[in-house]
Amino acid sequence: MTLPEWSDVVAAAGRLQGRVRETPVMQADALSARCDREVFLKCENLQHAGAFKFRGASNALLALAERGIQPSRVVTHSSGNHGAALARAARELGWPCTVVIPRDGARVKREAVAAQGAEIKDCEPGIAAREAAVAKLMAEEGAVLVHPYDDAMVIAGQGTATLELLTEINGLQVLATPVGGGGLLAGSVLAARAMSACRIFGVEPLEADDAARSLQSGQRCGFSQPPQTIADGLKATLGQLPFEILSRGVDGIVTVSEAEIVQAMRIVLEDCKILIEPSSAVPIAALLKGELGAPGERVGIILSGGNVDLSRCPFLSGNA
Repeated sequence: MTLPEWSDVVAAAGRLQGRVRETPVMQADALSARCDREVFLKCENLQHAGAFKFRGASNALLALAERGIQPSRVVTHSSGNHGAALARAARELGWPCTVVIPRDGARVKREAVAAQGAEIKDCEPGIAAREAAVAKLMAEEGAVLVHPYDDAMVIAGQGTATLELLTEINGLQVLATPVGGGGLLAGSVLAARAMSACRIFGVEPLEADDAARSLQSGQRCGFSQPPQTIADGLKATLGQLPFEILSRGVDGIVTVSEAEIVQAMRIVLEDCKILIEPSSAVPIAALLKGELGAPGERVGIILSGGNVDLSRCPFLSGNA
């Protein structure tokens, strides 16, 4: 697999112009006062399909179209956000799409995939089950895989969120994103290293800490069992391409607890009037712990998505 480069992020920005939302950046005054940092939130929760994933999915399909490739069907596996994004991007091009979703996936994300017109195939939880189901579809139907994070064009597309953030806000000293499969963080590294001298961090749940373990050991680490975390979008195993990019470009990986993730969701709702999904909340949780930046520094955080299953939201469903 060929690693994407900064030039691929620039090319992606050109392809995506007029197709993705240039989401707003919020200067989060109340959150800034709470954390003693100057905090800027890139609101990808307002992106088409409710998450940054639409950037990477669209770029990957448009790159295929540029090469004259028109698949009979595109396929992916997803906890939901990438699936909905790919389904929408495929629908805009008139291409059929199938999304493999774990049986325990969030209802709201499953419904979003269906609403975009994709066919849904169920699988058991865990990355091995996802990959096996996708491989079967590729063999039986000749479908083309658009991987949720281990794809150079997907990574490049995700990097356009950071490109926009750094174009709009000067002098950021710290940049943070969630990390699951690693596509968003890897794309952010490509953009930030070309545009800024800021420090770059990924944040993940302690219960799904494979990125931290992988970078510490120097080789990719997986899970013996599917991780149990409220941040369902971060259960994926760190991809090979993101691992290689992060190994030489990220300043660190921070882990946060389940209780800290829930607290961060609540505080963002209280301080910023935004309801974000648990995966989005992990860098906010690290910020609240004082593990991103120093007092007075300018910190940028990408809010990765806003697809919340209200029946599972701990402080809205009566579970907390």
